[in-house]
Amino acid sequence: MTTVEGIEVRDTHHCETTTLGVLLRHQGLDLSEPMLFGLGSGLSFIYWDSKNMDFPFLGGRVKPFELTRNLAAALGLDLVVKETGSPRRAWENVKAPLDAGHPVGLQLDSYHLPYFSSKVHFAGHVVALYGYDDRDAQLVDTDQQGGAVSTSLTSLAEARAARGPMSARHRSFTLTVPAGGTPGLADRIAPAITACADAFLHPPIANLGHRGIEKAGRLVPTWLRRTDDPRRDLPQAALLMERAGTGGALFRNLYRDFLAECAELLDSGPVRTGHALYAEAAILWTEVATLIEKAGASGEEEHLRQAGTVLGDLARVEREAMRELSRLQA
Repeated sequence: MTTVEGIEVRDTHHCETTTLGVLLRHQGLDLSEPMLFGLGSGLSFIYWDSKNMDFPFLGGRVKPFELTRNLAAALGLDLVVKETGSPRRAWENVKAPLDAGHPVGLQLDSYHLPYFSSKVHFAGHVVALYGYDDRDAQLVDTDQQGGAVSTSLTSLAEARAARGPMSARHRSFTLTVPAGGTPGLADRIAPAITACADAFLHPPIANLGHRGIEKAGRLVPTWLRRTDDPRRDLPQAALLMERAGTGGALFRNLYRDFLAECAELLDSGPVRTGHALYAEAAILWTEVATLIEKAGASGEEEHLRQAGTVLGDLARVEREAMRELSRLQA
């Protein structure tokens, strides 16, 4: 049996930041989950719907693995990513660093992990692998999924080999902190915040950023006509916003807390204003989720009309917050 020593498990919410925290703490770089999320410019918004989807999806973060790439660039980390179509080579890619005493990040489909209570295909899930024997693998997942967990090598192989939306080819990765350490956080905060703000304020299509929230405000009131089973689909949409690894309020709680940490490190009016506005936005997103859930339970469209109104307010609040944050000087 091979087990990487010194792995620390914390009560974390989001899969990618959970894994990043495990990999970096093992090398002595200890950052909070909100700081990892914010330095990775992780906040976003997407209204996602298509003919082959059963129901629309509201997303609150950048696409899978973009956060990891952003964080590595921000902190000058050596990110080594390996992908392959060969299950045998895929296992060799993770076995080598594990045998050398280093945990490894994996992107896979959570559907195949038996410790998941919700059986939904999500191939953008990320976990930290820190041990194995001839039958099982030891993983670190979010607090909601059990923290330190195990799964069979067979189920792990199936999860890594899965194909479909957001999947990767047996992707594994390691992060190395440079010998000279990382740049000071105060120097890294402004570029991460302004990059996130710029993407949010100037989305390439109307489904993204503040324009996407405005679009959601127009379309969410029609959702009862979009589903054959509102009692299933609307509460599920609300659950995904609040509890599917988002940290609550569609990742706005995490970004609010990131900005609170930044306000302690920087004497910055834009950061303080942005923090106050994202504190407001977090409350409003939870209100939207509650109204969507009520609409599913009652079948009353009025709840969705109210949600649409709140989403209109959210588009304004977040646009104002990001405009303020975009003024932050490096």
